[in-house]
Amino acid sequence: MTADLDSNAHFAQNVREFFLARQPILNRNQDLVAYELLFRNAAHGNANVVDDLSATATVMAHVSELGLSNVVGDALGFVNVDSSVLMSDIVGFLPADKVVLELLETIKATPDILARVAELSAAGYTFALDDVVTQSDDVRELLPFARIIKVDIKDMQLETLTMLSRQLKSGNKLLLAEKVETVDEFRICLDLGFDYFQGYYFARPIILNGKKLSPSQLTILRLLSQIMTDADSREIEQTIKHDASLGLNLLRLVNSAGVGAAQRIDSIGQALMVLGRTQLQRWLQILLYANSDKANHLTSPLLMLATTRGKLLELMVQRIHPADRGMADKAFTVGIMSLMDALFGLPMEDILGQIAVADAVRDALLHRHGIFGDMLKLAEFIERIEEAGPLLAPTLHKLNLSVEELALLQLNAFQWTNDLSGRAI
Repeated sequence: MTADLDSNAHFAQNVREFFLARQPILNRNQDLVAYELLFRNAAHGNANVVDDLSATATVMAHVSELGLSNVVGDALGFVNVDSSVLMSDIVGFLPADKVVLELLETIKATPDILARVAELSAAGYTFALDDVVTQSDDVRELLPFARIIKVDIKDMQLETLTMLSRQLKSGNKLLLAEKVETVDEFRICLDLGFDYFQGYYFARPIILNGKKLSPSQLTILRLLSQIMTDADSREIEQTIKHDASLGLNLLRLVNSAGVGAAQRIDSIGQALMVLGRTQLQRWLQILLYANSDKANHLTSPLLMLATTRGKLLELMVQRIHPADRGMADKAFTVGIMSLMDALFGLPMEDILGQIAVADAVRDALLHRHGIFGDMLKLAEFIERIEEAGPLLAPTLHKLNLSVEELALLQLNAFQWTNDLSGRAI
């Protein structure tokens, strides 16, 4: 663990001038398969956030494979490259089995560029064509080397999108729809045969009138409410015993290597004593997002996004107020609960009517007020760095955090979230 933290600190030193964002890429089953990695110049003393592709490659070269694994875990990393980066030796620092090189739409298909793409392709690199909106001469020249075609669907007419997708699909390419912001857009692209999807449609709440929670979800919400109102341990134990699946998962969790119980735990009562209420609350919050209907339920994009937010907010508090454990726990709760409206398809107000939370947590979730609200806004700004970039620096200043500190906290949050796949949930 110390080595990991040292590596993360080294990474943070190298990105002190840049904001880092990772944007999820999902497959047709809506499982997380990759992240696009974005670096934006922090522009000290200026709220403007601008692209710097050479800086992206330079930073990735410094961290090499270890840093990349910390950021993306077992997923792939999509990295933007322009002509200058493509022609440089710096691409060699990126592991071919962990990255997809996105050829930007500004690249011209000159003989030198085509020769370089062919060379890297032979070396095992996978290419994507970025922001394809039409079949230009450059696109046609580069198309044979690209495995993935990214189509920017924002503001594109359905007729144009349909025609373009048919043309590209006929070449046996994998299509990635980017800037997918609504479920309707996702469904349209799904019907058109797109293979991958990038955008935050999955994190937008779709409020369904009369939607009912599953019995398991209701049990978890009841338990969370009991914990937050300091209910008697026997009451909590009885609630768990009424859900056999939940009880089995709890026993599996406390007997896992990560918990480190001295001997095998065979009863719910013992399990609760070993785990403790804080860890039980955290486990239940995470469990809500895990899709038990899927064999690989830990690839849920909502789970990864919510847990990253929760851990990032907790780490922010530990940096700003290191002695306040209760405040750190509240921050984690704010982060992980911030997507429950999307998870349940219910207004956040209704969800908070079923779980007793502190006023500061409620204010952050409903109105983005207070220090927790500022932290949550910062996490959301990072996720949408292309649109919200100018808001990052003022929010960081308000929280008394530096760009370098944020980069280190992000990496530790990413690593913690990536490790979830190896835990018993």
